[in-house]
Amino acid sequence: MPLLELRQVTRRFGDFTAVDHVDLAIDAGEFFTLLGPSGCGKTTLLRMIAGFEQPDEGQVLLDGVDLADSPPEARPVRTVFQSYALFPHMSVEGNVAFPLQMAKTPAREIPKRVAEALEDVRLTGFGRRYPHELSGGQRQRVAIARALVTHPTMLLLDEPLAALDAKLREEMQIELINLQKQAGITFVYVTHDQTEALALSHRIAVMNRGNVEQVDEPSKVYRFPKSRFVADFIGQCNLFSGTVAARDGGIVSIAVDALGTVRVATPSTIAPGTRASIALRPEQIRIGASQGDTASDNRFRGTVSDLLYMGDVTVYRVRTDGGAEVEALLANSQTGRAKFFEPGDAVEMDWPAAAGHFIED
Repeated sequence: MPLLELRQVTRRFGDFTAVDHVDLAIDAGEFFTLLGPSGCGKTTLLRMIAGFEQPDEGQVLLDGVDLADSPPEARPVRTVFQSYALFPHMSVEGNVAFPLQMAKTPAREIPKRVAEALEDVRLTGFGRRYPHELSGGQRQRVAIARALVTHPTMLLLDEPLAALDAKLREEMQIELINLQKQAGITFVYVTHDQTEALALSHRIAVMNRGNVEQVDEPSKVYRFPKSRFVADFIGQCNLFSGTVAARDGGIVSIAVDALGTVRVATPSTIAPGTRASIALRPEQIRIGASQGDTASDNRFRGTVSDLLYMGDVTVYRVRTDGGAEVEALLANSQTGRAKFFEPGDAVEMDWPAAAGHFIED
């Protein structure tokens, strides 16, 4: 049985449906992420798990028990907010001790529990400092220590890294992974950052307009998106849409406007004449000045219209002879800027049928 189960959970605000009949099952010890753009319903869903919002329909079950009548303070879950919500007039020790005091923990036990919690987040020796004396990363760790000190069944994190700079965010991602493993409790994490979700999670629920579009492991969400929205939202992706022209065994040919016939491997038995799409990641495309006579399922010529140098890789935007725009990625194998191609250069692109992912529209 899953630790947390959401059954047909719905939340409306007037005429607006923020969460629309969502079903989810989250296992004990899992690092589970709710991912989606602003306004997709992920924070509302987290607030219903925490008890700050009540569903208009459906059930939130923890260990099989319906939490409908349980106020936030009575639920064995704790929440870390983006703002951290630390008490500025309290020291670090005071902030971490506060939930223990509210739980009427014997006074003699509190110092030991606080010290253990601060050690878990590597803040031993910071107990007498105040929030304004800490860095953003340190304040975040205090918020996590305060949430974990009561040994909750589940920790909810609402975009806790959003206010941090890129380098600190990367460091804190590693800390969160290690902390979750060490604590051994379930994390439910909310973010709009695709890279963050892919790096942290055991599984990801991709949300859009109050619905869950896909729940899967990060590699499968990235490589095998179940919808055009997931393919477009997760990382960089070429989306080729057209009409199914033919099926030949496990290969489907799709007539794509401005590009031509694109072949993709799929077990689908979709009939010719049906609309469909292909999701193709830029790193799956081979790009060169000339590919010679090498056999390939898909081959197109074009001209580099733009490029984006990103340090370890360069992303090339190629306009094909038919007028389609295709993004291809090349790793930079030398120091400094690797000048493989420049705008205006003629190139050829090719990829095998198995490189793309077929999506029924």
